[in-house]
Amino acid sequence: MEKIKCFGFDMDYTLAVYKSPEYESLGFDLTVERLVSIGYPQELLGFVYDPTFPTRGLVFDTMYGNLLKVDAYGNILVCAHGFNFLPDTRELYPNKFIQRDDTERFYILNTLFNLPGRPFFIVLLSRYCCETGFKDGDLFMSFKSMFQDVRDAVDWVHFKGTLKEKTVENLEKYVVKDAKLSLLLSRMNEVAKVFLATNSDYKYTDKIMTYLFDFSHGPKHGTPHRPWQSYFDLILVDARKPLFFGEGTVLRQVDTTTGRLKIGTYTGPLQHGIVYSGGSSDIMCDLLGAKGKDILYIGDHIFGDILKSKKRQGWRTFLVIPELAQELHVWTDKSSLFEELQGLDIFLKVTHDMDMCYGMMGSLFRSGSRQTLFASQVMRYADLYAASFINLLYYPFSYLFRAAHVLVRTHTHKHSTHKHVHNS
Repeated sequence: MEKIKCFGFDMDYTLAVYKSPEYESLGFDLTVERLVSIGYPQELLGFVYDPTFPTRGLVFDTMYGNLLKVDAYGNILVCAHGFNFLPDTRELYPNKFIQRDDTERFYILNTLFNLPGRPFFIVLLSRYCCETGFKDGDLFMSFKSMFQDVRDAVDWVHFKGTLKEKTVENLEKYVVKDAKLSLLLSRMNEVAKVFLATNSDYKYTDKIMTYLFDFSHGPKHGTPHRPWQSYFDLILVDARKPLFFGEGTVLRQVDTTTGRLKIGTYTGPLQHGIVYSGGSSDIMCDLLGAKGKDILYIGDHIFGDILKSKKRQGWRTFLVIPELAQELHVWTDKSSLFEELQGLDIFLKVTHDMDMCYGMMGSLFRSGSRQTLFASQVMRYADLYAASFINLLYYPFSYLFRAAHVLVRTHTHKHSTHKHVHNS
């Protein structure tokens, strides 16, 4: 990491880690209220969020209403319709394979942002749906239309509803606060520039960040408290990622007193303490005096943060995967099952038992011995990944992260690992 000149951060689900399942439960309740308000059955208000089912990396088939767990090539590993797992899928998928490029039919559920909508959709599939869609009395709606309604409701809750307002009203309940955050950022400040690029607006960003840095001391005990803005060389809100990594929008300056945008386009140099709105990654690179592999960007969104910054700008990337902590816990706790599995000729039941320890859809990264689509995207686009970027605190900034050599199958049968940043 000694060649990194700039460390960049997303805010939501990265710097600001939302407590699970409390935050998802809040989003779920608000999403249900929104859907009922536009005509969905009133009895849905009685359902409670189930944190065991929603898994990132699943694919939703808008034709049949199925949730699919697939590998990197589109081969189906697990198929579920509502709460029912389908053991034989050949009638619906003759080759047990899907064309992932068919984005009109198949939608990849890769974000933490959309987690609250998934269990609600599963409830609808289980309680009200026939073979081809949603049915309530004489009313019919296709799976595709229903799925779009749920997506629109989740977006409405985040951007127009009261989710942010309710979060700010009870930050202690919904947001994780970690004193190590200021220590890590201060260490980064000593060797490189640090910037924040978030899609959130300034008022919400300021309230969240103020809470995260609300300690009586500074980076270390005995040092004076510092405002959150002092840890960043550049602060940018309203980024509109992934558009930010392409054409972007007009770069403007935020009046931090009122939270409103100042008129006109900002054309000046980088100034410490100024908060910017909009812009693009090209403009940001010019302000920072850095480009490409000079930058390590840390975020949770594999498409909006990681893939786009990697493919459009060539930035180094660090993917935050909160689920990894549970994955590692289960893998360690159930290692005896894996040892048993190795010694069996018929091991499907043992494999299933182990997979169920991760949740109803199994591991985020694998199904049996096969790698999932999400795992392949992590391996391809994330230079580093961990359950929390705070793990960087335990490594010197001159540390070289190197992946193990990956050999073709004829050369080795050993499992090779990616550049995972471990807890110390």
